[in-house]
Amino acid sequence: MKVVKLADIIGTNRDVDGGNWRSQRIVVDSDGMGYSLHDTQIKAGTETHLWYKYHLESVYVIEGEGEVETVKDGKVWPVKQYECYVLDKNDEHLLRAKTDMRMVCVFNPPVTGEEVHDEDGAYPLPEHIKPLNS
Repeated sequence: MKVVKLADIIGTNRDVDGGNWRSQRIVVDSDGMGYSLHDTQIKAGTETHLWYKYHLESVYVIEGEGEVETVKDGKVWPVKQYECYVLDKNDEHLLRAKTDMRMVCVFNPPVTGEEVHDEDGAYPLPEHIKPLNS
């Protein structure tokens, strides 16, 4: 059993600022759970290009509203408080925040906790983890 306090993560290497977003990585690869869990805040009025080529992600919006556009088909999915969206096909997407948003994000496979997005909007895959889509 383990208890992780958000206050203990803030200001550490698990507290990552990506410009449009800030994410506290609560559970990461080294915790051995097989997934990672993040508390992520998105700034109002921003658009962020993301493409998790190696990860599946579920996002539960606990504050705010915005929209997700899947790049492949141009479909726009409005999202708001108490709704969950699931990127179950390594979907390349644009996340637009209409208001400040706060989300709980789950990644499989887990991230290490220190990643930032690459030029494609993806997280690199740690060498010891096999991609889900291979």
